[in-house]
Formats: sequence, C-alpha cells, structure tokens
Amino acid sequence: MLDRARSLLPEKTLTFERFEVPSIDSFIQGNKTIIRNFDLIAQKLRRGSQLLAKYFSKELAVPVSIDGGKLVLNGKFYERNLKEKLQAFVDSAVICKECKRPDTKISEIGGVKTLICEACGARNPVKL
Repeated sequence: MLDRARSLLPEKTLTFERFEVPSIDSFIQGNKTIIRNFDLIAQKLRRGSQLLAKYFSKELAVPVSIDGGKLVLNGKFYERNLKEKLQAFVDSAVICKECKRPDTKISEIGGVKTLICEACGARNPVKL
C-alpha cells in the first residue's frame, strides 16, 4: 500500500531540490548596467536589497544605486559575470553549509554576522 501511495504522488514532492537561483534580467545602457528584476531577486533570496547591492558593489568594485526595483551598476557587465557573482552570494550567504537548504537568516551575534539555518539549527560566520 505504501508503494502504491508513493506512486500516486507527483514527482515534485519526491525531490528535495526546491530552491533555484533566480535568473538575472539585465541590460547595458551607455556606461551603466541595469538589473531590472533586482527587487524580485532579493525577495526570492530572502535578503535585504541593501545587503545584496552592497555585495555586488564590493565584488564588482563599482558604485551602485537602487532605483525603484532596479539596481544600477556604474560599469559594463555581462549577464554571465553577474550570474557568477549572484551564485557566489547564494553559496556564501543563503545556502546552509550543513544541510544545503536555503532556509536561513543572517543575524549579528557578538558583532559577527552569522548565518543561522532554520531547518537544522547550524550556525556559521558569514563574511559579506
């Protein structure tokens, strides 16, 4: 009976991979790169837009500004480079190091930013 019940379940419920890194929708306008869906990316990652903007600014070594739901980077960057930087951010500040789930939050404990997993309870320092 258990095998029959399991066969009736949809494929999606049997996999544990439910988190996908959001894709970046960007374009180059003159000497600036604009990420159109920046606000949506920050919401899906459950991180503040200021934190994510600061990360892009430090990693790409350019000044950034948030204009509405868009991020404006002062420089020309291709989508491939932006995707690599976003993936690096997700690996370091979103995904739990122990259980590999995205159910985390960042808190400051004793002056150190710490990634706290809501699924397994693991705590790891984060350098942002």
